[in-house]
Amino acid sequence: MSFNTISVIGLGYIGLPTAAMFASCKKHVIGVDVNQHAVDTINRGEIHIVEPDLDKIVHTAVTEGYLKAVTSPEPADAFLIAVPTPFKNNDSTIPEPDLSYIRKASEAIAPVLKKGDLVILESTSPVGATEQMAEWLAAVRPDLSFPQNAGENADVNVAHCPERVLPGHVVRELVENDRVIGGMTAKCSARSVELYKTFVQGECVITNARTAEMAKLTENSCRDVQIAFANELSIICDKLDIDVWELISLANRHPRINILQPGPGVGGHCIAVDPWFIVARTPKEAQLIHTARKVNDSKPHWVIDKVKLAVSEFLQENPTKTMQEVKIACYGLAFKPDIDDLRESPALNITKSILNMHAGTVMAIEPNINVLPDSLSGLELVDFGTGNRADIHVLLVDHKQFKSATLQSKYLVDTKGIW
Repeated sequence: MSFNTISVIGLGYIGLPTAAMFASCKKHVIGVDVNQHAVDTINRGEIHIVEPDLDKIVHTAVTEGYLKAVTSPEPADAFLIAVPTPFKNNDSTIPEPDLSYIRKASEAIAPVLKKGDLVILESTSPVGATEQMAEWLAAVRPDLSFPQNAGENADVNVAHCPERVLPGHVVRELVENDRVIGGMTAKCSARSVELYKTFVQGECVITNARTAEMAKLTENSCRDVQIAFANELSIICDKLDIDVWELISLANRHPRINILQPGPGVGGHCIAVDPWFIVARTPKEAQLIHTARKVNDSKPHWVIDKVKLAVSEFLQENPTKTMQEVKIACYGLAFKPDIDDLRESPALNITKSILNMHAGTVMAIEPNINVLPDSLSGLELVDFGTGNRADIHVLLVDHKQFKSATLQSKYLVDTKGIW
């Protein structure tokens, strides 16, 4: 069965590129998002996020009539859900996944489902979320059968296929990367492979839904553990007066060692979040994963302490200056280099903390955004030259603009080792 019309629910950093790739293959795509601004922007043939090459693909797809954006779901042959999966706002020491966005998306598409449709959950989710989604769909549409009750004979097929792309390289990786396909039945998987092969050149590897959910969580938890080792090493080396960057370079000369680079913490919508989905489900068993999360979450506090120390040393050596006169420049707000994505960004959170604790001027140099979020009210967004005139310099993200520049200062906190 061919998929003539495809609907993508959630037009963010994953949903919009996915919708655009299907549309570039001459499939009719209906993108759905609750954000009216995003919908209007896309329907003008423009994009509301920063992602290389995506603007041209979206413009062509909209102009040729293969992509449109709406705020309410319409009938389609396949539905891909790519909505956020944040944490619940509670005081638990182990964050609890919030599946309310998935539930709302499921209940929104349920009224337009018909026999023969395929529903795929792409949102990174805790184990069991795909089965939960199928239950939500069934509750709204008792007139249709679903895999949990009808197996291979279900009217609607359901699967999980996590995205596995790197921000800044999404367009290329959507096409080239292998995909893990976890259907609730063999037929669900087979139909999902057929759908993704519209544009995916990588291999589509079939498993079950729970393993597919766990695969994405495992990939990012592995990275988180590796980064935690590098971050912990940087703290140890600082105490022992050892250059961690030189140390890692030397250690990596061993043919079987590949230590990652430390930083100010871990951010983004995946690595900083996904390990908690494992810990929340199996808190007694996930000891290493839990510890890595705590190490990486604590690194921003260490950076802030280094900034406090730099300010203290500056005032000691400049006794005529007051705290109110000390200017601090923070270089980078995004969660990784050369993108505009601020989600779960340690750089952003460190800058917020500095802004809240410092009585003087705090400036930010972030070449990938033009407007600061409301949470940074009082922060000055400036260019590199203006920031260069600050007293204390805090390098948080190794954007290409910073790598190509030089900055020499006695009062420098360089979390990426580029200056």
